[in-house]
Amino acid sequence: MTTGLVLSLDAMGGDHAPQSVVDGAAQFLKGRRRSVRLLFHGDESELAPLIARHAGLGDVSEIRHTDSQVDMSAKPSDAVRRSRGSSMWNAVHAIKDGEAQVAVSAGNTGALMAISKVILRMKPGVHRPAIAASWPAPKGFSTVLDVGANVDCTPAQLVEFAVLGEAFHRAVQGVARPTVGLLNVGQEELKGSQVIRDADALVRAAGLDMDYRGFIEGDDISAGTTNVVVTDGFTGNVALKTAEGTARLVGGWMKEAMTSNLLAKAGAILLSLGALNNLRARMDPRNVNGGVFLGLNGVVVKSHGGTDAQGFATSLRIALEMADSAFLSEIETNLSRLAAIQEPPAEDAGEPQRETV
Repeated sequence: MTTGLVLSLDAMGGDHAPQSVVDGAAQFLKGRRRSVRLLFHGDESELAPLIARHAGLGDVSEIRHTDSQVDMSAKPSDAVRRSRGSSMWNAVHAIKDGEAQVAVSAGNTGALMAISKVILRMKPGVHRPAIAASWPAPKGFSTVLDVGANVDCTPAQLVEFAVLGEAFHRAVQGVARPTVGLLNVGQEELKGSQVIRDADALVRAAGLDMDYRGFIEGDDISAGTTNVVVTDGFTGNVALKTAEGTARLVGGWMKEAMTSNLLAKAGAILLSLGALNNLRARMDPRNVNGGVFLGLNGVVVKSHGGTDAQGFATSLRIALEMADSAFLSEIETNLSRLAAIQEPPAEDAGEPQRETV
């Protein structure tokens, strides 16, 4: 399978794999005119009957058997040493081998980051990958990074994230000149940690061709104050999961209110024909599931580990958008600007950065 667009799937990664992966792939392909082929990496004895349940899925799929998979609790360093030949390793390696354009996994985040870094390597000028997530905003989506790959960041790494995030947003969302903000606890220049203040000073001194708006606060993320929001992986992941939990809570309240009595149920039936369904869709975290590792020599998409078929289908849609975009060339252009102002930090000698997703 070497012709056309190919997505490489870690079929055994995630809390509900392989069923959520196969069912998600089937949902993704429904009604899609774009020609796409799928590589499923995993246990053939489990995958074959699941794929056979979906008419036509087997015609555009190929199973690459392996009985090895990366445990969700594995440390990144252990995963790199022991995961060769696993479903996650093979899914990413298909990009290096030229068999696929994008790899998708719902498996262990730290392991996926470490494996991707070893196999695909980083682009010159980038120290660590960052996970970028699309965040619903009043008008379209914002890009937030990092949302889980790097717990602790230096000022220089935050500036790298700004460069990566701007290029990602331009390529995927089609915004010619995205605005960029640095997440902080206030907008005043003396607010926040020393790392945040130093990153702000560095990006201003760099003279990058970027529409940088300075500090923004937590409520600016959903308000869409800037197109790109830059933060460390700890803060970004907490913000992401808090937002997802809040969306589920409000959705539950809505359902409870709409079924509380006969009159409410009658109103819900009328609303469900239009506005209510649209609102539910916009609030459903599964419809924005899928973060992209930025800074690699290739495209890797991370789906939430606990997602269901609908959420995994969304991550495949994001993978398709990435494959069709000019993202990698955009990244290279912006990184050349960053390299001109500062040498990249020395490579860490120890264990890969702990993950939070």
